[in-house]
Amino acid sequence: MTARPPMTGGGHESPGGRARSAAGPDGRGQSEVIACWSAKGGAGTTVVASALALRIARRTPSGVVLVDAAGDAPAVLGLPEPDGPGLAGWLRSGGSEPPADVAACPGLSLIPRGDGPLAADRADPLSRTLGSAGRPVVVDCGSAPEGVAAVLAERADQSILVTRPCYLALRRFVTVPLPTPTGVIVIRQPGRVLSGDDVAAAVGARIVAEIDIDPAVARSVDAGLLATRVPASLDAGVAAALDAIGAPGRARRPAHPGLAAVAEPDQPEISAW
Repeated sequence: MTARPPMTGGGHESPGGRARSAAGPDGRGQSEVIACWSAKGGAGTTVVASALALRIARRTPSGVVLVDAAGDAPAVLGLPEPDGPGLAGWLRSGGSEPPADVAACPGLSLIPRGDGPLAADRADPLSRTLGSAGRPVVVDCGSAPEGVAAVLAERADQSILVTRPCYLALRRFVTVPLPTPTGVIVIRQPGRVLSGDDVAAAVGARIVAEIDIDPAVARSVDAGLLATRVPASLDAGVAAALDAIGAPGRARRPAHPGLAAVAEPDQPEISAW
C-alpha cells in the first residue's frame, strides 16, 4: 500500500492556477472555494461542511454559499427539502446563469443537490461559476467523490479531507483515485489506535483541525437545530480549521507518500455523528 492511482479525467489546473483571492466585504473579486470530502462514509463530512459554512457566514459580511453535491445538507441543517432543479438540474440545463440558491439562514445560501445525476461534462463551467460567485463557497462533495464532485474537490482553493483515524478509511484513500487534499480535519474517535500524526503521514497533507466526537452534535442534527445552534466543540474545531487554512502560505497539494505499514484492530463502522 505505497502507491496511489492518479486522478482520472485530466484537464485539472495546477495548484497555482487554482489559487484565488477571497472575495472582499463588498462582494467583488473571485471567491474562495473550500471543498470538504471523505474517502469513506461515516466521517461526518456534511456536518463539518455545514459548520464551516455557518462559521464563515457569521464572520463574512458578504455571506457564504454552501453547495450540496452530496444531498444531505438540508437535512443536516434542519431545513425542508428545497424545491427546484438544484445543482443537478443546472448541470443538465446547460444554462449560463449561476445555479439558483435558497436562503438557509442569515448569511448562508444553499445550492441544493436536486434530483438526478450530476452531469460530469458541465464540471468546467460549474467550477468557473462558483469561483466567480463573489462570496466564499463551501462545497460538500460527499464520500469518495466522483464526476463533478471530484472535480470540484480537486480544483478548490482548499480541498479538505474529513476522516476518522481509521485504517480502512486511509487504505481507501491510497488505493482509490481520489482528489488531493490541501488539509485534513480529523474526527477523533475514542479507542482508535491511529493518531493524527499517522493520518498526516499516510495522506501527505497537514492536519488543520482535530475535532472530538461529541454527542451534542448528533443531538443538534437530530433535532434540526444545527443551523441555529452549532455545539461549541464543533464550532471551535471548524474555527481552528479556518484559521489554519486562512493563514499566509496556504497549503499546497503535496505528493502523498502512501499509507505506511500500520495496523489497527478491525472495529465496527460507526458514524461520527
